[in-house]
Amino acid sequence: MKKLFLLFLIFTTSTMFAQIERIEPPFWYAGMKNPELQIMFYGKNIAKYNVSTTNSIPITKVERTSNQNYIFVTINTKNIPPKEFYFLFNENNKVVFTKKYTLKQRRENSAERKSFDASDMMYLIMPDRFSNGNSNNNSDASTTEKYNRELPEGRHGGDIQGIINHLDYIKELGATTLWITPLCEDNEAVYSYHTYAQTDVYKIDPRYGTNEDYARLATEMHKKNLKLVMDYVTNHWGMQHWMMKDLPTQDWIHQFENFTQTNHRRTVIHDINASKIDTKVCMDGWFAPSMPDLNQTNPLVLNYLTQNAIWWIESSNLDGFRVDTYNYADPVAITKWTKAITDEYPNFNIVGEISMRDQAQLSYWQKDSPIGKIQNFNSHLPSVMDFNLSDELLQVFNVDEGKWGLGMDKIYDNFTNDFLFPNPNNLLIFAENHDTHRINHIYQNDLRKYKMAMALIATSRGIPQTYYGSEIGMAGNKDKGDADIRQDFPGGWQGDTNNAFTKEGRTDIQNDYFNFTSKLFNWRKNKSVVHFGKMTHYIPENNTYVYFRHNATENVMVAFNNSNETKTLKTDRFAENIGNFKTGKNVITDNTIDVTKEITLEPKSVLILELE
Repeated sequence: MKKLFLLFLIFTTSTMFAQIERIEPPFWYAGMKNPELQIMFYGKNIAKYNVSTTNSIPITKVERTSNQNYIFVTINTKNIPPKEFYFLFNENNKVVFTKKYTLKQRRENSAERKSFDASDMMYLIMPDRFSNGNSNNNSDASTTEKYNRELPEGRHGGDIQGIINHLDYIKELGATTLWITPLCEDNEAVYSYHTYAQTDVYKIDPRYGTNEDYARLATEMHKKNLKLVMDYVTNHWGMQHWMMKDLPTQDWIHQFENFTQTNHRRTVIHDINASKIDTKVCMDGWFAPSMPDLNQTNPLVLNYLTQNAIWWIESSNLDGFRVDTYNYADPVAITKWTKAITDEYPNFNIVGEISMRDQAQLSYWQKDSPIGKIQNFNSHLPSVMDFNLSDELLQVFNVDEGKWGLGMDKIYDNFTNDFLFPNPNNLLIFAENHDTHRINHIYQNDLRKYKMAMALIATSRGIPQTYYGSEIGMAGNKDKGDADIRQDFPGGWQGDTNNAFTKEGRTDIQNDYFNFTSKLFNWRKNKSVVHFGKMTHYIPENNTYVYFRHNATENVMVAFNNSNETKTLKTDRFAENIGNFKTGKNVITDNTIDVTKEITLEPKSVLILELE
């Protein structure tokens, strides 16, 4: 009888007196390695209530803040199977209202999920500019900015369904992994298409689709052996984030008497001579006026971000993270965030945007760095983005002379410093991304130079990343604004006259770009020698550069001629790698050439040979 009365009470109070506006995470999973779950309840004056649970779910901690509209309740889920239960909100020993909560069943082997690594090629997409698969969600009543494809910086209507529609194109290209710029709600009034000023981190922006659409994207990708990487932002939210109207604590974000922007000098983090004020402004200053800077040193903030990241991994079945502005966050706190995730998922790869141009400074941020060890610092971050190499790739193939320290010397010198990295194979390498000039602009759509750039990231150490549209010759000048480097993919919108998603719809030059890229990266898919083999390179001569990727059974020779003249290379110089091999198969043309005496390189060209 008592149980029936309780059920009646739960039903009536939850429907008649519910005053919880938000509960985050909205649900959780049983069987996590860390059984502690901190649930945030938000509602008017909710902190005045005492909280209990049904089904013997133990509450280990209840935290209230200066804002009476929040209460943080920690439960212990150890040995608790998937189930539904209720939180009971009590006043004067009477239940006033209740809230149902669910612990869901995890996917089989969820903790051991395989992530991306050097065997992958990552394809970067800005979803608003890729393909409009569902015109019904171009605008949404709940969001401020509306569809306007005529406005270069506006919302153009690309969405999750558009990506799903073109997974076969992505697979045909040779990509194995998608990095999609943020998809969570961004309710800023303008420039919301980039979605880095997020306003609800538990909700996919309705102009992209729904949470269910995002999970469906992962499912459809996994059917095709593709991996999904979420672009996660730990440093800041958007000014229109719902919490900004009613902060849980005043120190939830960093606040100054007057607006203070970060000085962007991330060197202060490891600089033993840095001043305290420079360090504070760097880490606590805002990235932009529309992006409040999160205070990860507040344990409630850090736990919120950690659980949110894990929730997305579980609920959408993700394969990795790319973390935006990684080293703008407090270094101790972001290290805890990273370690909490990799403790839950030992094989999960996270690549951080460390936009430093010095290899020692980049190395500092990779897990188990010998540079970080000097200061007793270990980021636990598996991968970093190799901005040093990217900078060189955005200019080197325009340098025709091979003088000391110029041309291919710059690429050679980059790789000579690999000893600084604990794991060079786990660096994300790229020629461009959504924040840089497009390489086809830098190289004025010279297909030869594009081929050299792609060949280098496909065959050197690390995880290659390409940027949507470059594989069909898309160009963009960042000096004209970000919109110019983030143009719409042709064929992604109904009525586009040029459909570059199909061979028949592409122009001849678009097919030339695509065919080379597809051939190169599809060849790479099954070449473990390129993924994890040793790299041996030779000092450049006359703006030519040669390296080998080799293991116990395979040997690949890569030769660049960055000059405007035909070059003949005598191969006896490379005897230690060529050994007894007599011929090499050109991986692009499938032709076989003799490598016993010399090889000829056309001007501005690259030759990739599988030695036989």
